[in-house]
This record gives sequence, C-alpha cells and structure tokens, in this order.
Amino acid sequence: MLAKKNTLMKKIFLSLFLTSGISVSLLAAEYAIIPAPQRLKPQNGVFELNKQTKFALGTFSDGDARQAIQLFIRQLAAVTSWNLDVVSLKEAPSGNVIMLKENKTVPAEGYNLTVGKTKIVIEASTPKGCFYALQTIRQLLPKEYEATGSQPSVKWSVPCCDINDAPKYRYRGLHVDVARHFATIDEVKTIIDQLALLKLNTFHWHLTDDQGWRIEIKKYPLLTSVGGFRDRTLIGSYKDIPRKFDQTRTGGFYTQEEVKDVIKYAADRYIDILPEIEMPGHAIAALAAYPQYSCSGGPFQVEGLWGIFNDVFCTKDDTFSFLEDILSEVIALFPYKYIHIGGDECPTIRWQNCAHCQARMKELGLKNERQLQSYFTHRIEQFVNSKGKIVVGWDEILDGGLTAPNAVVMSWRGEKGGIAAARLGHDVIMTPTTYLYFDYYQSQSPSEPLAIGGYVPIEKVYSYNPTPDSLTQEQATHILGVQANTWAEYMSTLPQREYMIFPRIAALSEVGWLDIKQRNYADFAKRLPALLARYDVMGINYSKAFYETLEKENGK
Repeated sequence: MLAKKNTLMKKIFLSLFLTSGISVSLLAAEYAIIPAPQRLKPQNGVFELNKQTKFALGTFSDGDARQAIQLFIRQLAAVTSWNLDVVSLKEAPSGNVIMLKENKTVPAEGYNLTVGKTKIVIEASTPKGCFYALQTIRQLLPKEYEATGSQPSVKWSVPCCDINDAPKYRYRGLHVDVARHFATIDEVKTIIDQLALLKLNTFHWHLTDDQGWRIEIKKYPLLTSVGGFRDRTLIGSYKDIPRKFDQTRTGGFYTQEEVKDVIKYAADRYIDILPEIEMPGHAIAALAAYPQYSCSGGPFQVEGLWGIFNDVFCTKDDTFSFLEDILSEVIALFPYKYIHIGGDECPTIRWQNCAHCQARMKELGLKNERQLQSYFTHRIEQFVNSKGKIVVGWDEILDGGLTAPNAVVMSWRGEKGGIAAARLGHDVIMTPTTYLYFDYYQSQSPSEPLAIGGYVPIEKVYSYNPTPDSLTQEQATHILGVQANTWAEYMSTLPQREYMIFPRIAALSEVGWLDIKQRNYADFAKRLPALLARYDVMGINYSKAFYETLEKENGK
C-alpha cells in the first residue's frame, strides 16, 4: 500500500513538473544537473552500470566521438577498476549498453538522452553533443565518480529520464588572468576540467599584462626571460597608503610545447582556447624586455603594482612589425578562429608627447589620440585577418570609432558597448563587471579574503540576461554569448582562484545555456548542493557564500 502511495505521489510530482514547468525539491535533488536541460522528463527506475556494461559507438560525419567516451571510461575505471568495452552499433548487445548515435536533426552542441532500465541512448549530430550528454550522465551518477581511488561500496546507477538539450548561446566562456599571478599547467588543466563538467566551451587565457608575459615567443626570448618575472609584488590592497611590497622575485611562463599540450587537453574536452595578447596598453612587461617599442625608450621594470600605466606601445612602424611577429607565433599555436588583442585601459599621454605618434596622426588626418587607437586596432585586425583569424577586443576599441570591420567586442564596462557594437553589426560577448566579474566579492562577511572590490553574489550572476531587451531581433543575433572574468591581482594561489570561481561558475553555465525565461534561481539553489558535494570529493576550494545567502533568506 505504501509503495503504491509513493508511486502515486511521484506521478503527481511528475505531472506538476511537466505541465507547469516548475521543478519541485524531489526532482531537483534526483536530477541535479547543472546547467539544467532544456527539457527533462523523469521516468521510473534506474540504469545500473557494471563491469559488463558496453559502449556502442556509431559513425559521426563530424568527427570521432571515441575521445568523449574514453574520458568517461577512464574516470569510471579510476573508481571501479572496470575497463568498459567500446563496440560498434552493429555489435551492440540488447541490454546493459550505452549507445551513441548520430542524429543530424539535433543542434550542433545539443543531444537527446534516453536513460532506460536496460540501456542508455545518446543521439547527437556531433561528438561534442555526445560529450555533453556524458557530462549529464556524470552528474546523475553518485558523487564518488569524481574520486581518485577505488569506491567499492558505491552503486553506479543513473535515474531514468528523457532529455532533449542544447545551449542558448554559442559562446560560453571563463576568462582567467595568469599575468598578475602565474598559474602552472596543472592548475590551468584543473580549471579546464571544471569548464567541461558544466558544458562551458571557451577558456579565455589572459597571457600578457604589465605584471608578466607568460607565453614563449621564439623570435623575442627576452619577453619571457625578462618580461616573465618581476622583483616585487604589492602586499595588501592597492588602496593601502603607504603601499608595501614583498621584494620577492616571482613569475613564470609557458613554453610553446606546454601551450600545445594545454590546447590538446582542452580540445579533448571540447573546449576552445582564446589567447589574449594585450595591446596597445597593459604593455609594461613587454616594454621592460624591448623598450624600443615604447614612445619614451624606457627603461622599464615589470610592474609589481596593480592598475593602469602610462607607457604603452608606440604607433611607429617598427612596433607593428614587432607585434605582427608575436601574433604570427601565437596564431600558429592556437587553432581557435579568434585572437584577443585587449585594447582596454590605454592612456594616451605618451602618444600626445611622441613625435612618431603625432606625425602618424597628421599623416592620417586623425583628430585625436582615440582615433589613433582605432587606427592601431584596425591595422592589427588587418594583419590578423590575413592569417585567417578574427580579432576580439574589450569594448574600448569602440571609443575612437570602431574601424575594424570584423572585430568582436567584449563588453565589460556594462552593456553599453555591447549594445552599440551589436547595432553596428558586430558580434558581441557580454561580460559586464556588475554581473560577471569573479574577482569581486561574493559575500559581505568580514571574513572574506581580500578582493579588488565590488559585490557579485552567486544569485546576481544567475540573474544576468546576456541579450538586452533594447536590441531588435536582428541585432540580438550578434550576441554570441557570455563570459565571466577572473582577474588575479588578489589571487596568488590555485585555492584562492578556486574560491573566487566556484561555485559562481555554476550560475554562469546556466546563464549561457538557458534563456532567461527558462531560469529559476530557487530550482538552481536546490540542484547546487549536489555539485558542491562533487567539489568536496574533488578537493575544490569553493566559497560557502551560497549557504550564507540561504540562511538570510530563511531568516537565520
């Protein structure tokens, strides 16, 4: 009688879920998937994996899905010692099988997932869709799947369901600054792993700034041997007066072979890497190595202070040759179609007092130095386009009148720049400080570690709508997607970075995956603890500010 009553209650819950679109706690806990699927229909029962379970792989015209399977099998083997077989669809058994089939009607990053009691069927048009389906299965498995050692007492079951899923936005990214504080290859890979779990598809690698140059350029070795290290770093806050420095040499850089290794690692997880080489501002580390490409000639030291500095790249021809040489090596390394050239926070005082720059302005008939920056951006864009790539820049590239016809704009100073760019027909990635800066505080607790300022709690991240209502339907098609930025002035270690990124990255993933009308923070809050439990198993140092918010809401 009790079993019948429980079954009846579950059917009622399912009916409410399917007809109203509102998830209830029971379903949110059992199907704790982040980002939430576009459509999920729960079913009774579970699929149980065991050492006889087989993967049956179909042929995909857009690549081989075997890599997506192997990553899943490898982690399962780490916790079970099972080495599951992969066979062709023709060899698939009738039961105890996970089948991957090509279905060209499914969107490029989407998937259909049917979990039955005897088999799981994945349909996708691309291997990436298969990979995302497996990440969904991963989140439906017990959290112990994330462990590093054997878990002999765990029952490896997946609740039955039907899912049809695909992302809202094409670009779903996280920016990580390794210039202010260097991150090792293993640390970078740890972050990439977490992007993959949450179906984020772009890692924006901020490789150069005033405080460090982090990528080997073979033609200019001083960029790393000199620009990759600094002799002091600010202690405490930038606002503290008098300022104190630690007087300790610190730094590091990635060889081109290491960069290739990270690119492959990301590609195996269906993540593109967007490299950023800052210009014309934020250039002190480069100018410390090669001062002849400044307006004044230097000398310079790699900065240990945060902020904006007056010395920037000069606009003389030799500088452009230098930057084109650098970009040629970067473009040869990175397969992604986009190259980020910065363009933000460029003071013009040196240009105002530089004979070369003033002569350039006179030659081109430019009215002011902001137009000179537009010339700079356009000239670099022409070179990047000649190499088959597309330029991305921060929204300051609009300030002098955007003359780079193909450039993609990252709108960080609010949404104004992104709206203006979309109206001009430029593609846009939204990344405003007020919603998506992960270097801002996420809690108002006095115990929070030092941050740069601002306040962006997880619920505010979740509330963001990347497509402004003020855009027309045609203009809105230029919103490629969304990105959160992690600037590392106050994040000198991996645990500090993790604390600032996690779990806000989970909210970011759902912002990029679902339309604003589909999102429900209360439902997200019920699913999030399951992800945090996975972070516990992984040893991720996430913030507990989410729980503080819940306590306030409950009046505690």
